[in-house]
Amino acid sequence: MAEERAAVGPYQHVITRVEDGIGTLLLNRPARLNAFDGVMREELVRAARELVEHPGVRVMVVTGSGRAFCAGADVRYMEDALSREDFESAMALVHSGGELVRLLRQAPQPVLASLNGAAAGGGANLALACDLRIASENASIGQVFHRIGLHPDMGGTYFLPRLIGPSRALELIWSTDMVPAARCLELGLVNRVVPADRLSEETARWATRLAALPPLAVRLVKQAVYHGERSDLATALEREAEHQLICFRSEDATEGLAAFANKRDPVFHGR
Repeated sequence: MAEERAAVGPYQHVITRVEDGIGTLLLNRPARLNAFDGVMREELVRAARELVEHPGVRVMVVTGSGRAFCAGADVRYMEDALSREDFESAMALVHSGGELVRLLRQAPQPVLASLNGAAAGGGANLALACDLRIASENASIGQVFHRIGLHPDMGGTYFLPRLIGPSRALELIWSTDMVPAARCLELGLVNRVVPADRLSEETARWATRLAALPPLAVRLVKQAVYHGERSDLATALEREAEHQLICFRSEDATEGLAAFANKRDPVFHGR
């Protein structure tokens, strides 16, 4: 049975759910296309931390309610803050967004974005901060910051060039276009595109497979891959050897080898 949690709340614009090792973070402000205001962004940070630290969560899914994944910052909120020269409120939104993407990138679990619709601006970069992305055929991703005279935030200038290279990253940022799902797949912005009516099913299927993996090895390989982006081969090989020794000594390795020998599915516990 699903366990709905709001340890710090209840939340106004976020729903969390934990079931069978899958923690779901649902952006729930559909009337505003799940756009961030100050309240929602603070809630997202607290809810994401709650799921990351939940002992029963082996994989996180981030998705949106209604017809959009996330439209980024709420333009009305930003317009109001900047018209009053309330730069402190505007920057608080930026900093909490940065905290959110750091949480997701540093989470020990795989983080899977399920793009049910448009992911624009900060919403695009929230998706890019996740480890994996599955998209509805109706979804799109766009760096729309320049449309309103702003600069990408929430890691856009970090994640985007690492996924598609600096030249294409600049092209997408400067074009301000919303890129349809099929083109996102070609560029490498998403891992999979599925029919809209199968997104929930395919997301659950993928998340279930990820949740069944050995948690210790999953955590270590996530660290290794992201550290490898900024290290040389020798350093990467040394880190792999260190991580492999940890795995050799784990109960998960004993279980995995025994399960293979006995032709059964392994049951991993992250020890």
